[in-house]
Amino acid sequence: MAASKDLTQLADMLALSFHSREGFVDWFYPVLRLGIYEDLKNRLRSGSEHYICLVAELISIEAGTQKYRSNRVECLAGTVEMALRSRFAWQVPSSDYPYLSNLAVHPEYRRQGIAQDLLSNCEVTAREWGFSEIYLHVLENNHAARQLYYQAGYRLEQVDWNWSGWLFGQPRRLFLRKQLVF
Repeated sequence: MAASKDLTQLADMLALSFHSREGFVDWFYPVLRLGIYEDLKNRLRSGSEHYICLVAELISIEAGTQKYRSNRVECLAGTVEMALRSRFAWQVPSSDYPYLSNLAVHPEYRRQGIAQDLLSNCEVTAREWGFSEIYLHVLENNHAARQLYYQAGYRLEQVDWNWSGWLFGQPRRLFLRKQLVF
């Protein structure tokens, strides 16, 4: 589980994963990173019963100067968030479902199974919360993420369509679902 001490590393990893530093975006990158930091800080402090932010830590042991002394060096290699969302706010009974967001693995640690482990832990938590399905969005042009999700058993539920995507040529968002096995 993420803690306040992880905020800086998490904001760096998420900004690096979701925002290019090329061209004029590089000028705004510190602002984007700060926004990510503040949003994540607020979600972590919310104390919501159905919200988690998981982290994958790499721990190495560095030998100290004394024979039996060692220092633990921790590095965050990946993260994912999960919370409950509702399809339609007006629907009764509630149509809440577990929704994954912000799955990111630091570029140095990709393709080592970290994302699969994070997904698996979210699925376990969703079952503990009493749900039999889990959902997420992925951009249509994010082929690596789509491959990860399809290999993990996620399937297309619907394609989100919006005017801005059509007008500005932005990739569509794919809404994926996975049936959880108990």
